[in-house]
Amino acid sequence: MDFVTGGFQRSYRVHVPSAYDGTTPLPLVIVIHGAFDTAKGMEKFSGFSQLSNRENFIVLYPEGIGILGYLQHWNAGHCCGKAADDQIDDVGYLAKAIEDVCLRLSVDRNRIYMVGFSNGGMMTYRFAAEHTDMLAAAAPIAASIAGRPNEDAPQWRIPAPKKQLPILIMHGLNDDDIPFAGGVSLHRKGERTYISVEASAQFWIDANGCKDAPVVANSNDGAVQTITWGTCADSSMTVLCKIDGWGHRWPGPYFTGKLAHDDPLYRFDAAEMIWSFFKQFP
Repeated sequence: MDFVTGGFQRSYRVHVPSAYDGTTPLPLVIVIHGAFDTAKGMEKFSGFSQLSNRENFIVLYPEGIGILGYLQHWNAGHCCGKAADDQIDDVGYLAKAIEDVCLRLSVDRNRIYMVGFSNGGMMTYRFAAEHTDMLAAAAPIAASIAGRPNEDAPQWRIPAPKKQLPILIMHGLNDDDIPFAGGVSLHRKGERTYISVEASAQFWIDANGCKDAPVVANSNDGAVQTITWGTCADSSMTVLCKIDGWGHRWPGPYFTGKLAHDDPLYRFDAAEMIWSFFKQFP
């Protein structure tokens, strides 16, 4: 069962798993599209709706603000476009959308998770910092916690979260829109700059009170490196997943399934990895 609703501020899409019976509270995963995409597009290429049918969780796909009904995007603080320029309250919208879904459906409020890609990943970072109490875990993909629109503007970064939060950060090493090393977008050029992925990860390592050395694991013939800081305060965790040879695209079968069968990233599925991470943290 799927439905599109709105009326309180902006529309959103919801996928309800086939086994939903309305009596058992289910986890809720909020999946946030990138700039110039839509909730429907995010549902199509992320694979979360198909995964939810198997794993029995609800998926919320919010809609960013658009220009003439198109070019939807988010105010993630330091990015992007009209949403940031007009200081649209997207944090407030997401909180209301989550609450609206919780009122309409049987949701386990202790198992609410958020994942976002690109500008949606930046929005995930911001919401996770400002509304940490609403989430059990988060996963920003191809994003950054901070940046500035031009060299004359002060740097904007997310605030310190009020408590620890398990977080999985995923980024392609060949990303030329939001470079892993930070700085100017190699694809879009211009003056906008981003803080590096490693600095973004360090922010959460510190916020989560992670003390011991991380555990490093390689998979997909070395194309995927997962660095886990598992000894953190309040049973939290910080994970950084680096994907070699991957650019600024959602790392899932919609795209990886088109790779050569001998490519180490063939059919790599970010949604599977993210859900395996999320479900550790009720």
